[in-house]
Amino acid sequence: MSITAALLLALAGQTAGPAAVPIEQVRARAPEDEIIYFVLPDRFDNGDPSNDKGGLTGDRLTTGFDPTAKGFYHGGDLKGLTRRLDYIQSLGVTAIWVAPVLKNKAVQGAQGHESAGYHGYWITDFTKVDPHFGTDAEFAAFVDAAHARGMKVYMDIIANHTADVIQYRECIAKRCAYRSKADYPYQRRGGVSGKSINAGFAGDAVQTPENFARLTDPSYAYTPFVPAAEAHVKVPEWLNDPRYYHNRGDSTFAGESARYGDFGGLDDVMTEDPRVVAGFINIYGSWIDRFGVDGFRIDTARHVNPEFWQAFIPAMQSRAAARGIPNFPIFGEVYSEAVDPGYTAQFTRRDKYPEVLDFSFQAATRAMLTGKAGTDVFAKLIDGDVLYEGGDATALRLPTFTGNHDMGRMGHMLDQAWPQATDAERLQRLTLAHVLLLSARGVPTIYSGDEQGFTGHGGDQDSREDLFPSQVTSYNDNRLIGTTTTTATAHFGTDNPIFQTIAKLSRIRRDHVQLRRGRTVVRFASDKPGLLAFTRGDDDGREIFVALNTSSQPLTANVEVGARSARFTALAGNCPASVTAPGSMMITLPPLGYAICAAAPDRLPSK
Repeated sequence: MSITAALLLALAGQTAGPAAVPIEQVRARAPEDEIIYFVLPDRFDNGDPSNDKGGLTGDRLTTGFDPTAKGFYHGGDLKGLTRRLDYIQSLGVTAIWVAPVLKNKAVQGAQGHESAGYHGYWITDFTKVDPHFGTDAEFAAFVDAAHARGMKVYMDIIANHTADVIQYRECIAKRCAYRSKADYPYQRRGGVSGKSINAGFAGDAVQTPENFARLTDPSYAYTPFVPAAEAHVKVPEWLNDPRYYHNRGDSTFAGESARYGDFGGLDDVMTEDPRVVAGFINIYGSWIDRFGVDGFRIDTARHVNPEFWQAFIPAMQSRAAARGIPNFPIFGEVYSEAVDPGYTAQFTRRDKYPEVLDFSFQAATRAMLTGKAGTDVFAKLIDGDVLYEGGDATALRLPTFTGNHDMGRMGHMLDQAWPQATDAERLQRLTLAHVLLLSARGVPTIYSGDEQGFTGHGGDQDSREDLFPSQVTSYNDNRLIGTTTTTATAHFGTDNPIFQTIAKLSRIRRDHVQLRRGRTVVRFASDKPGLLAFTRGDDDGREIFVALNTSSQPLTANVEVGARSARFTALAGNCPASVTAPGSMMITLPPLGYAICAAAPDRLPSK
């Protein structure tokens, strides 16, 4: 078999007969050639009920397990994820982004407001798998099984914070307001008039080992302490020392506090300290060394100082290269709800992220399909691609998405915007979202459950439904899209029309390199709902033409195309057979309709 043929098989998620896809060919794929599936293991499938309580005994406030409550562990695990790889692959997925699997604090929160670490973002032990999900060996088996099928595994990681372990004596059992560096400087205890401490410390901007060796007393803003019962709960051991945290109270997510404050009480790590930088490089480099994961998604990236990423990211890429992984995407979560490419692009320039999650794509898609903006918002998105380090080439690698486990699902956003929509209309609108996701530039990222028409009731816990039969009442009363079923039943079938649309569009994307790597030219957009048209590829007569109608009225319009495009083949929807004149085609779309058309040049004259 030729290398080209094998690469295509790997991209398709297929194997050549019974043999596994060679790992070298999986890793040879560029990031822009992937289609990502994002999954929270706890909410996917329960392959081993014996680990539901993570080896702990007691009630849910000890074990974290309560499958009837949306904020607790439900039992999904790595064995369940591994046994459902057939299902994931049938969607056309080529890479799986897994929410953090590292060991978490099982339960935290004030009395009466407790919840569990089922999502994976409250880490205590950064060196091993959480027992609720399984074992290190089972994670290795999952990664190997995915690789054998030609799929990559992206690991979700965190450097901004750990679980909430450190307490402050000034505000036990209550929230701690943020205390700024100006009002509570490092060289005074408890305020500008306090006792002198940390003599000679030149501030956190001087990020040298010699300077941070002088930061010995962490009680400049609050008096931090670790409860005796949790004195050594964090691994590696250095993470138990309050000196390696900011200890300034809760973030307001604005100004200085966005980098130095505790994220909802979570212990905010002093990422300016070179000892912390080296510590995290060792931690996450080990996961690359041991398991051969193919990339990282980094949580809360915007809350960490740029210098940390400037050191951490090249170290991870070097570690991956040494492991034989030449393409190792590292995409940061830079949360935003606006079409503001400049905001996210700064992290590719200043912080040196090779990729970031494309929140501007989500915002543009949401604005268009909820009727709050015209289709020109997509043109604004594409115009911003030049701002990323590397420009358009980087934009091709940005993971795009329609919704997620924090902000909620696109289905819910559409239901809020169109509460009187019929089931047929709901399906059409959600279909358009996935057409845009899988035909536009960037790396399509599907949030687990979207393919089954899950809607949720909002963000965070309300959008983290189970794919295996759910016992959560507030999930099971959701009105799904494309089906009459509820989340009370398992959803691993392939008959939902959303699933089928994603699978079809994935095949089209796989088969046409223009949709993965081609430049984007916006051909038609306006300040009102209606026609959006763009092409992918070069002006060589073989571009892919994409058109969507975001309005509830049919439309017909002449749209510019490349001067060499002459004939069209319909890949999806209805396409004209040919241009009406050189450089112009007439497109007709029904309400909420779409078309994807492959262009071809005029036939060459026979000799």
